[in-house]
Amino acid sequence: MPAIQHTVVDSPYDPLTLVAVDGVLSRVHMTGQRHRPPEETFGEPDPRPFGEAIRQLDAYFAGELTDFDLPLNLIGTPFQLRVWEGLLRIPYGETRTYGELAEELGNPGASRAVGLANGKNPVSIIVPCHRVIGAGGSLTGYGGGLDRKQRLLAFESGTAEPAALF
Repeated sequence: MPAIQHTVVDSPYDPLTLVAVDGVLSRVHMTGQRHRPPEETFGEPDPRPFGEAIRQLDAYFAGELTDFDLPLNLIGTPFQLRVWEGLLRIPYGETRTYGELAEELGNPGASRAVGLANGKNPVSIIVPCHRVIGAGGSLTGYGGGLDRKQRLLAFESGTAEPAALF
Protein backbone atom coordinates (compact mmCIF):
# COMPACT_ATOMS: atom_id res chain seq x y z
CA MET A 1 0.00 0.00 0.00
CA PRO A 2 1.52 3.37 -0.96
CA ALA A 3 2.19 5.98 1.71
CA ILE A 4 0.12 9.10 1.04
CA GLN A 5 0.76 12.42 2.78
CA HIS A 6 -0.43 15.96 2.28
CA THR A 7 0.17 19.49 3.43
CA VAL A 8 -1.57 22.79 2.84
CA VAL A 9 0.41 25.90 1.86
CA ASP A 10 -0.57 29.50 1.33
CA SER A 11 -0.41 31.02 -2.15
CA PRO A 12 -1.80 34.06 -3.96
CA TYR A 13 -4.43 31.61 -5.27
CA ASP A 14 -5.81 30.67 -1.89
CA PRO A 15 -4.45 27.63 -0.06
CA LEU A 16 -2.91 24.85 -2.15
CA THR A 17 -3.10 21.24 -1.03
CA LEU A 18 0.00 19.25 -1.98
CA VAL A 19 -0.29 15.44 -2.00
CA ALA A 20 2.62 12.99 -2.19
CA VAL A 21 2.55 9.28 -2.92
CA ASP A 22 5.55 7.45 -1.49
CA GLY A 23 7.25 10.80 -0.89
CA VAL A 24 6.87 12.10 -4.47
CA LEU A 25 4.55 14.98 -5.36
CA SER A 26 1.51 13.64 -7.20
CA ARG A 27 -1.18 16.31 -6.83
CA VAL A 28 -1.58 20.04 -6.25
CA HIS A 29 -5.15 21.17 -5.65
CA MET A 30 -6.65 24.64 -5.39
CA THR A 31 -9.58 25.45 -3.15
CA GLY A 32 -12.81 24.92 -5.07
CA GLN A 33 -11.01 23.25 -7.97
CA ARG A 34 -13.07 21.18 -10.39
CA HIS A 35 -12.13 17.47 -10.24
CA ARG A 36 -10.71 17.92 -6.73
CA PRO A 37 -10.90 14.49 -5.08
CA PRO A 38 -12.35 14.04 -1.61
CA GLU A 39 -10.03 15.13 1.19
CA GLU A 40 -9.98 11.64 2.69
CA THR A 41 -7.83 10.61 -0.32
CA PHE A 42 -5.11 13.13 0.67
CA GLY A 43 -3.55 10.84 3.28
CA GLU A 44 -1.99 11.88 6.55
CA PRO A 45 -0.95 15.49 7.17
CA ASP A 46 2.84 15.64 7.02
CA PRO A 47 4.87 18.53 5.59
CA ARG A 48 8.16 16.59 5.37
CA PRO A 49 7.90 15.34 1.74
CA PHE A 50 7.14 18.85 0.43
CA GLY A 51 10.10 21.06 1.37
CA GLU A 52 11.48 21.50 -2.15
CA ALA A 53 8.03 21.83 -3.74
CA ILE A 54 7.13 24.57 -1.26
CA ARG A 55 10.44 26.35 -1.87
CA GLN A 56 9.91 26.28 -5.65
CA LEU A 57 6.27 27.39 -5.42
CA ASP A 58 7.31 30.32 -3.20
CA ALA A 59 10.00 31.29 -5.73
CA TYR A 60 7.51 30.99 -8.60
CA PHE A 61 4.97 33.24 -6.87
CA ALA A 62 7.74 35.73 -6.05
CA GLY A 63 8.56 35.93 -9.76
CA GLU A 64 11.97 34.30 -9.26
CA LEU A 65 11.34 30.87 -10.84
CA THR A 66 10.06 30.09 -14.32
CA ASP A 67 10.71 26.33 -14.53
CA PHE A 68 9.92 23.84 -11.82
CA ASP A 69 12.43 21.05 -11.28
CA LEU A 70 10.64 18.50 -9.15
CA PRO A 71 10.15 14.76 -9.37
CA LEU A 72 6.48 14.07 -10.03
CA ASN A 73 4.38 10.96 -9.63
CA LEU A 74 1.71 11.60 -12.27
CA ILE A 75 -1.06 9.02 -12.29
CA GLY A 76 -3.30 8.87 -15.37
CA THR A 77 -4.02 7.10 -18.62
CA PRO A 78 -1.23 6.83 -21.21
CA PHE A 79 -2.90 9.60 -23.25
CA GLN A 80 -3.27 11.87 -20.21
CA LEU A 81 0.40 11.34 -19.36
CA ARG A 82 1.38 12.35 -22.91
CA VAL A 83 -0.73 15.51 -22.66
CA TRP A 84 0.70 16.41 -19.25
CA GLU A 85 4.23 15.87 -20.56
CA GLY A 86 3.33 18.20 -23.44
CA LEU A 87 2.18 20.82 -20.93
CA LEU A 88 5.60 20.71 -19.27
CA ARG A 89 7.16 21.73 -22.61
CA ILE A 90 5.14 24.97 -22.90
CA PRO A 91 7.57 27.72 -21.88
CA TYR A 92 6.81 30.12 -19.07
CA GLY A 93 4.94 33.16 -20.37
CA GLU A 94 3.74 31.39 -23.52
CA THR A 95 0.50 29.69 -24.45
CA ARG A 96 -0.64 26.96 -26.82
CA THR A 97 -4.10 26.22 -28.11
CA TYR A 98 -5.65 22.82 -27.55
CA GLY A 99 -5.28 22.21 -31.28
CA GLU A 100 -1.60 23.18 -31.30
CA LEU A 101 -0.93 20.85 -28.38
CA ALA A 102 -2.80 18.03 -30.13
CA GLU A 103 -0.70 18.61 -33.25
CA GLU A 104 2.53 18.64 -31.20
CA LEU A 105 1.46 15.28 -29.78
CA GLY A 106 1.07 13.91 -33.31
CA ASN A 107 -2.72 13.75 -33.21
CA PRO A 108 -4.06 16.96 -34.80
CA GLY A 109 -7.69 15.87 -34.60
CA ALA A 110 -7.57 15.31 -30.85
CA SER A 111 -8.00 18.87 -29.55
CA ARG A 112 -11.14 17.94 -27.61
CA ALA A 113 -9.41 14.91 -26.04
CA VAL A 114 -6.44 17.12 -25.20
CA GLY A 115 -8.83 19.52 -23.48
CA LEU A 116 -10.34 16.71 -21.41
CA ALA A 117 -6.90 15.42 -20.38
CA ASN A 118 -5.75 18.97 -19.64
CA GLY A 119 -8.73 19.41 -17.32
CA LYS A 120 -7.73 16.30 -15.37
CA ASN A 121 -4.17 17.54 -14.72
CA PRO A 122 -3.50 16.57 -11.10
CA VAL A 123 -0.59 18.96 -10.49
CA SER A 124 -1.91 22.41 -11.29
CA ILE A 125 0.52 25.32 -11.64
CA ILE A 126 3.59 23.04 -11.66
CA VAL A 127 2.24 21.17 -14.70
CA PRO A 128 1.06 24.37 -16.42
CA CYS A 129 -2.39 23.52 -17.75
CA HIS A 130 -3.24 27.22 -17.41
CA ARG A 131 -1.03 27.87 -20.47
CA VAL A 132 -3.50 26.16 -22.81
CA ILE A 133 -6.11 28.39 -24.42
CA GLY A 134 -8.90 28.07 -26.94
CA ALA A 135 -8.63 28.70 -30.66
CA GLY A 136 -8.35 32.40 -31.39
CA GLY A 137 -6.85 33.11 -27.97
CA SER A 138 -10.02 32.68 -25.92
CA LEU A 139 -9.72 31.62 -22.30
CA THR A 140 -11.57 28.37 -21.97
CA GLY A 141 -11.84 25.83 -19.21
CA TYR A 142 -9.62 25.80 -16.17
CA GLY A 143 -10.22 23.57 -13.18
CA GLY A 144 -9.20 26.39 -10.86
CA GLY A 145 -11.58 28.86 -12.53
CA LEU A 146 -11.12 31.22 -15.46
CA ASP A 147 -10.34 34.13 -13.14
CA ARG A 148 -7.33 32.26 -11.71
CA LYS A 149 -6.25 31.22 -15.21
CA GLN A 150 -6.37 34.83 -16.41
CA ARG A 151 -4.33 36.01 -13.40
CA LEU A 152 -1.73 33.26 -13.85
CA LEU A 153 -1.32 34.13 -17.54
CA ALA A 154 -1.07 37.87 -16.74
CA PHE A 155 1.52 37.13 -14.04
CA GLU A 156 3.62 34.97 -16.39
CA SER A 157 3.39 37.45 -19.25
CA GLY A 158 4.69 40.23 -17.00
CA THR A 159 1.50 42.28 -17.06
CA ALA A 160 0.76 41.64 -13.37
CA GLU A 161 3.07 41.73 -10.37
CA PRO A 162 2.92 38.77 -7.98
CA ALA A 163 1.35 40.92 -5.25
CA ALA A 164 -1.27 42.15 -7.71
CA LEU A 165 -2.61 38.68 -8.36
CA PHE A 166 -5.32 39.15 -5.72
